[in-house]
Amino acid sequence: MRRAVRGILVVLTLCGTSVPAVSARAAEAGRVAEAGRVVPVPLERLFDNRAVSDDSRPAAADFDGSGASLSARDLTAAGWSPGRSLTVQGARLTWPKRRPGEPDNVRAAGQDVRLGGRGDALAFLVAGTAGRPVGGAGTVAYADGTRSGYRLTAPDWRTGPLATKAVALPHINTPAGRLTERARLYAVTVPLVPGRAVASVRLPRASGLHVFALSVRTATLGWTGSWGTSTGGYEAVGPWTDRTLRLVVRTSAGGSRVRVRLDNTFASAPVRIGGATVAVRASGAVPRGTPARLAFGGAAGVRIPAGAQAYSDPLRFTVPAGADLLVSFHLPGTVTAAPVHRLGRQRSYVSEPGDHTADGSAGAYTSEITGRPLLAGVDVGGGPGSVVLLGDSITDGEKSTPDANRRWPDVLAGRLLRQHAVPRYGVLNQGISGNRVTGDRYPGDGVSTDAAGVSALNRFDRDVLAQPSVRTAVVFEGVNDLRWGASAEQVIAGLRELADRGRARGVRMLAATILPCGGEARCTAAVDAERLAVNRWIRGGGVFDGVLDFDAVVRDPARPSRLLPAYDSGDHLHPGDTGLAALADSVDLGLLRP
Repeated sequence: MRRAVRGILVVLTLCGTSVPAVSARAAEAGRVAEAGRVVPVPLERLFDNRAVSDDSRPAAADFDGSGASLSARDLTAAGWSPGRSLTVQGARLTWPKRRPGEPDNVRAAGQDVRLGGRGDALAFLVAGTAGRPVGGAGTVAYADGTRSGYRLTAPDWRTGPLATKAVALPHINTPAGRLTERARLYAVTVPLVPGRAVASVRLPRASGLHVFALSVRTATLGWTGSWGTSTGGYEAVGPWTDRTLRLVVRTSAGGSRVRVRLDNTFASAPVRIGGATVAVRASGAVPRGTPARLAFGGAAGVRIPAGAQAYSDPLRFTVPAGADLLVSFHLPGTVTAAPVHRLGRQRSYVSEPGDHTADGSAGAYTSEITGRPLLAGVDVGGGPGSVVLLGDSITDGEKSTPDANRRWPDVLAGRLLRQHAVPRYGVLNQGISGNRVTGDRYPGDGVSTDAAGVSALNRFDRDVLAQPSVRTAVVFEGVNDLRWGASAEQVIAGLRELADRGRARGVRMLAATILPCGGEARCTAAVDAERLAVNRWIRGGGVFDGVLDFDAVVRDPARPSRLLPAYDSGDHLHPGDTGLAALADSVDLGLLRP
């Protein structure tokens, strides 16, 4: 049994495993006994490690036990200033309000943290310092006296994947000087029991696991995603100085309240939004009526830190189902690179200099773009929840008619709106052209010319689990893995992991079989053999909650390795409008019900 003695460092050994030393003061604060019970305390009272140093005094902090630390200057440049509230993966996390050299994180050693709120997940801001991923089991205590377990793993702050980071900083401070080396911080979520009020959280016992912030994620509750898109990379844009972007988006579910989400994913610097509006589109860049002003925490604009998100305040505004909206936002500074979804298949607009968010005409919007910078979601209040379609270029709409909303997710959304057998779910298209299940096309950091994104495995938490009120997810990927040399076994292992992760969060997981692509240069007979092996596993594996047999819908019966000519766009890989409609029309809507 552990006893805390003030001023002494305590080291425990459990089953032969050394648990990190924590100060008796922190241990005492986290495990105070009153009448035989543990009294949890706020996380900041447990801080026992110094991770951040001033560049002029690097020895004032020692994050990893060897004297290395994060740069306070780099954090501020990224918008992660002390006490700043950040939204990452839909969760509000506060960067510790500590000066450089002061304790700003806790080494996880079984402490009990006081925490409140109801939500779908716990969110941790963490990093490891063991040179490898570190983790362990913890416990959530609820106000009704029940408990649930969780497992938290933190990637290493110097060697962890850039594809899943919350933010990367360009330097590491050491007593010998500054190193030009990326330092990473991670936002990691774990599931909660739905509907139960959290009372406290017991941290894992894990050597080298550091916790900076902890919260209950509530942003996804009470909203239905009406439109969404996935960031494929951090690309050079414009440059835009004092310009307004007016982006066209197609709604699925409708509602009487609206909010938008702007994502600064993968960025290394903050971006400032001067103002934003939403309107129903009449035509082109012309709104129907006066655009409605959006606010962010009561302010007209917002500064979004690197790697973070900004949700607009809920606004009473009628969002029609199956209609075009105009979301306009002003960029008052100079923007040379931004998170972008490249394949929009939809014209949007860039203005002449000035804030033109409230313009009722299209006169100022003299330039067109087809990608979607910064804007990642439009949600409506209430509703039945969302269906997320995680895919590649076939889901993204490659070869569909531009400006016509003929992607298969659009056709599926239209079917849902015209029926009454199942709820009229919002449909979120999280397809990225070129995306793969297992391999990153974009490395996850820096400005890149490749907009095919990080792998489905690495974007699953952000693009599926963090979406508003997600009920069902459809995974429709794998052809790009196979075309570029992955084996059926590798794709199957990735799909299995996606299914397990989604189901662990209470999401109904469906898989779609991979389409034939014979006749396309990389779709050799060997690739087709691997494709058939993956499809056999999808159909018979029993891992997913249901199967959409898209292969059977569009293949040519006379040549099963090829698309039916009527469905082929002409490149033998992507269905055209008719083929995409056939995919959507084949979906058994009953499979979408959780």
